[in-house]
Amino acid sequence: MRRLVAGETDGEERNLESSLRPRRLRDYIGQNRATDNLAVFLQAARQRGEPLDHLLLCGPPGLGKTTLAMIVAHEMGVEIKSTAGPVIEKSGDLAALLTNLQEGDVLFIDEIHRLSPAIEEILYPAMEDFQLDIVIGQGPSARSIKLDLPRFTLIGATTRAGLITAPLRGRFGINFHLDFYTPEQLQQIVLRSARILETPIDEAGAAEIARRARGTPRIANRLLRRVRDIAEVIYDGCITADVAAEALDRLEVDRFGLDEVDRKLLLTIIEKFDGGPVGLGTISAAINEEKDAIEEIYEPYLLQIGFLNRTPRGRVVTGAAYAHLGVAHRFRSATAQTPLFGEE
Repeated sequence: MRRLVAGETDGEERNLESSLRPRRLRDYIGQNRATDNLAVFLQAARQRGEPLDHLLLCGPPGLGKTTLAMIVAHEMGVEIKSTAGPVIEKSGDLAALLTNLQEGDVLFIDEIHRLSPAIEEILYPAMEDFQLDIVIGQGPSARSIKLDLPRFTLIGATTRAGLITAPLRGRFGINFHLDFYTPEQLQQIVLRSARILETPIDEAGAAEIARRARGTPRIANRLLRRVRDIAEVIYDGCITADVAAEALDRLEVDRFGLDEVDRKLLLTIIEKFDGGPVGLGTISAAINEEKDAIEEIYEPYLLQIGFLNRTPRGRVVTGAAYAHLGVAHRFRSATAQTPLFGEE
C-alpha cells in the first residue's frame, strides 16, 4: 500500500495530477532560482530559432521535474516524448525514440541515472552531434552506420544526482536542482488546485494542508484530495483549518507531515538503540524496510526538518524529534563512551 505522504506516484494518480499541472512557466509556483533562469534560456532559444540546450533536473520526487519538462515543450511549441531510464533496455528502444523525434522536440527521460552504460554510450553522440550510431549485422559482417537526427532537447530527471556518470552530466548544458517548497508556496499551490477541483477552501485550511505536505507539491495535492473527500462526506464540504486538521489527524498525518512509517523509524532508533548512532543496515533489519527506501524516501525529509542526523558512525535522532514524539531525552555526557549499533 502506497503511503499518503510518499513523493512517488503511480499511473492512476499521474492522470489525476495532469489536470492540476501548470502549462505555462508564469503559472509555475516556487523554484524561483530555476524558473527565472529558465525563462531567459527559453526566450533566447526562441529568438535564435534553436531548440533549448539539454536540461538536467535533480531533486526529490514530487517537486515538479516532470511538470517543468512539459512546460518547456509547451513554451517552445513542440511535442514531448516521455520515457524512463529502466524502460530503455536495448539500443533499439533508444533508437526508436530518437528517430521518431521531429525538429526541436523534447525527449524526457525520468530516472535517467538508471540508464545502462551501453545505452549511455549511444546517447552521447546523439546529444552532442545529433547522430545515431547503429550496428547492422553480427560477427565479421557487422558494420556501423550513422544516422542524422533532428536537433532535439533532452531533459533528464533524477532523484539521485550522485549516480549520474560524469560524461553524461557533462553533456547537459543546463542543470537545475529543485528544493523542497516553503509552506507559503505550498499554500498557493493548494489554493490553485482547489480552484481547479472546484473545492471550497479558505486560506487557513490551505495553510494547514501545506504545513503537513512535507515541502512537496505532489503530497500537498494528494492531501487536498483526501481532505476534500472527508469534508464532503463528514462536514459541509468547505475546507477550513479545523476541518483540514481533523481530517489529516484522521489520516494519521501529523503537524510535521510525519506518518506511521516515519514515527516507526524514529521510535525504533530511540527505543531499541538509545537514539543512535545506528547503522543503516541495522535500521533496515529492525523496521523491515529496504536500505534504499530508507535512504531515498524516508530520510531526506527527516534530515531536512532536523529530526534525524547522519554522522560518520550512523544515524542519530535529534532532541527536536524526542520533543515532537513526546519521549524523554536522556542526554549523554560529551566525554561518555557512545554506544554504536551497526557501523556504517
